[in-house]
Amino acid sequence: MNEKVENLLLEQLRAIRSDIARLADRMDTLSTEMRAIRHQHAAVTTLQEHDHDDVASKKVRLDRIERRLELVDETG
Repeated sequence: MNEKVENLLLEQLRAIRSDIARLADRMDTLSTEMRAIRHQHAAVTTLQEHDHDDVASKKVRLDRIERRLELVDETG
């Protein structure tokens, strides 16, 4: 191979290496962002479960109060 072709080939390989390094950095960034999103999703899910349990316990209490005050028609 003549020197010009070798230089051109090396230049292209360096450019490819640089592109791959940028892609690897971007993948690391996206991976970190996805991890953060997963943690946020888990936190929201936990809050929803807590809220569901809280509403369910309030409903049980309200049903009990309505029965004690005879505000509920127990035939239906």
